[in-house]
Amino acid sequence: MYQQLERTVRNAIRDGRLPAGARLPSSRALAAELGISRGVVTSAYDQLAAEGYLETRQGAPVRVARAVRAQPPRAPTPSLLERFAYDFGPGLPDLAGFPRDRWLRSLRSAWRESALDAVGYGDPRGVPELREALADYLRRVRGTVADPEHVLVCTGFRQGLSLTCRWLRANGIEHVALEDPGWHAHRLIVEEAGLAVTPVPVDAEGIDVVELARTGAEAVVVTPAHQFPTGAVLGARRRAALIEWAERGDRLVIEDDYDAELCRDRVGALQGLAPDRVLYIGSASKRLTPGMRLGWMLPPSWLSWALISAKAIEDAGSEIAGQLALAHFIAGGELERHLRRMRLRYGRRREALLAALSGALPDWRPSEATGGLHVLVALPNNLDEPTLLATAARHGVGIEGLSLHSYTGECAPGLVLGHAYMAEPAIERGVQLLREAAIAAHGS
Repeated sequence: MYQQLERTVRNAIRDGRLPAGARLPSSRALAAELGISRGVVTSAYDQLAAEGYLETRQGAPVRVARAVRAQPPRAPTPSLLERFAYDFGPGLPDLAGFPRDRWLRSLRSAWRESALDAVGYGDPRGVPELREALADYLRRVRGTVADPEHVLVCTGFRQGLSLTCRWLRANGIEHVALEDPGWHAHRLIVEEAGLAVTPVPVDAEGIDVVELARTGAEAVVVTPAHQFPTGAVLGARRRAALIEWAERGDRLVIEDDYDAELCRDRVGALQGLAPDRVLYIGSASKRLTPGMRLGWMLPPSWLSWALISAKAIEDAGSEIAGQLALAHFIAGGELERHLRRMRLRYGRRREALLAALSGALPDWRPSEATGGLHVLVALPNNLDEPTLLATAARHGVGIEGLSLHSYTGECAPGLVLGHAYMAEPAIERGVQLLREAAIAAHGS
């Protein structure tokens, strides 16, 4: 009861109904008025005085503290992310397809079976159950060389790359090579660590290793299984050349394996060919859901302790509940079953997007790369990309331009259209709205 009274008086002071210096009833008078004991009122007044809201002195009336200022009511906090009725964002999986019931079963089972000290400060590498499950899964499905002792659980690819870039900077590396075009967040993370970005062109076979060798870079970030955003797969000869480049100069290749299991034509991870030169990073963001904020790193053995130490200093390890649940989810085969379902679903949605584009916007040219969560679309040269993006947003359609992912800015107009998030009818309607936006953009 005293807590209710305390909250009521505090809120009245905050919103200005009780201004600074206002006199309050005595504890005896307020208790009589409310029909409660005087001790309840005294407890509430004492707590508010301790917090600085009230002034109480022996023999003087209780008053609102003169230093207190009313706080105007706040509007609900808006999201930093813009929302669209039709969202073709390339990084979004099907959130409605997340297997909530199966995940809850894994979460309950993991809590029930875990040791009592599982929720304490644990190994900064991650819980042993998850590291072992990941090592087994990545060996079988991605062809990696994975030792649970060197698996490092992180909050996602961004943290993994950030930790690595800070280590590179501390060890005298000044610039990192990135694919061009490539995921714009790569550049932001590298630059935030104080490193310079050296763009390397990408073609139908992936990153140009000859151009990479000319840069003098000591490290490179690549997406070999499904290059973002072009969709190219790093060819066998390019893979061999990239590994030779790394081994010849004791250099580091950072492999972003963001959606390989969701591609129709899957190739093994680069890390399996050169585990001492390739740092592999994957995450649950595309495989399950971005909000899970769980990722994993397979660093070379000579680099693992430095990254483990950096992770321990940064946050003492990722949160435990999700780790335990994911370990159970993987070990029970649920992740692989989920990915099989999603591959089929995303394949249908991709076909729906391509068919809708062909019917409504036949002069837009989608790439031939297969699978994954997005399609790269070349726009007609007479269509201004920034104008189209702004016009589409006014039509309720969210899209990303290719220029966002180009470091040199020397790219033809294009879009990176995600097809995983929306169901087929929404994709078709979204493309119709894109057509209307394109007509309006062309005329503006």
